Amino acid sequence: MTISTEPIGSIPRPLYLQQAMAAFANGQIKADELEKLVAKATQETIQELEKTGSPVLSDGEQAKPSFVTYPLQGLASLAPDGVIIPFADGHTRQLPKLTAGPFHYTAFANSYLRKAQQYSALPIKQAVISCSAISLLYPQDGIEGYSRDQFLADLVDDAEADIRTCLNNGAYKVQIDFTEARLALKLDPSKQILAAFIDLNNQVLNRFTADEKKKIGVHSCPGGDHDSTHSADISYSDLLPFLFQLEADSFYLEYAAEPNKKAVLESIKENLKSNQQVFLGVTNVLDPRVETAEEIRDLILEAAAVIPIEQLGTTDDCGFSPFGDDTSTAREIAFAKIRARIDGTKLAENELASS
Repeated sequence: MTISTEPIGSIPRPLYLQQAMAAFANGQIKADELEKLVAKATQETIQELEKTGSPVLSDGEQAKPSFVTYPLQGLASLAPDGVIIPFADGHTRQLPKLTAGPFHYTAFANSYLRKAQQYSALPIKQAVISCSAISLLYPQDGIEGYSRDQFLADLVDDAEADIRTCLNNGAYKVQIDFTEARLALKLDPSKQILAAFIDLNNQVLNRFTADEKKKIGVHSCPGGDHDSTHSADISYSDLLPFLFQLEADSFYLEYAAEPNKKAVLESIKENLKSNQQVFLGVTNVLDPRVETAEEIRDLILEAAAVIPIEQLGTTDDCGFSPFGDDTSTAREIAFAKIRARIDGTKLAENELASS
């Protein structure tokens, strides 16, 4: 009996890379200098992930300025005063705003995947941003000569290409980061925004065959950043009936930090379709304490009593550093938590096999 285990994605960047990214933004170093340090950090991250025993790797998103904005690098038609995302501790993140059309991605996640594949023969998954998150760039007052409908049509085309090029180049899985799902419920309890987000993402997902969807997953969490979240106060029970309507086969959910785990498991059991697999977060990325393998084993066994074992996998609650400037978690802690997840998953496998 094997329990699948996968990383979410981001690993805290080493200090030298964070400093180089800041220097590049200020015009103090050239692009080729930054690229060399990105390559170094990516190789080091992959090597450290291999040491944890992880059967599936990621590039740790070392090259991304953030998990949201990588498709916008160098895009000229942006203003800085877009949607503001407030976090529970009082800090905010602000998205840019599109000022002119047509809109197209300027970078695709496949570029990160191909570079990561140079450093390991193990399976590598690639995270991409949801098209619903990028849809927030379009201003409420519109853009002259470029309708919202045309923007969404262009966006869906590029979101499909972002996933498809990764699949075509051998990604083990493509994970769609959909962290705005819970935030949508917080902003609009009527669920109309969330329903619109689900529909938009399904427009992309329905362009893939059933076999292709087996390699596509969706990650949803309450938006971890600087040890805070934007929507942890929203119940999973309100989200999951919508989330599992997405036409994907794998779902990666926060679980370790959830206060009411029994309700989460019951909601998953009620809404999970027979072709879908759920990967539960068994490490709390906002807590610096490293979980023991035995604690993680017990979390998994608790879940396996409710969710069919063939539909259960493990992951981390969220990425450890979704934004490049997030220094709240040390790299060594991130790798230690991942190792604990791997070891705890093996302990649970052994326990279930012997029972």
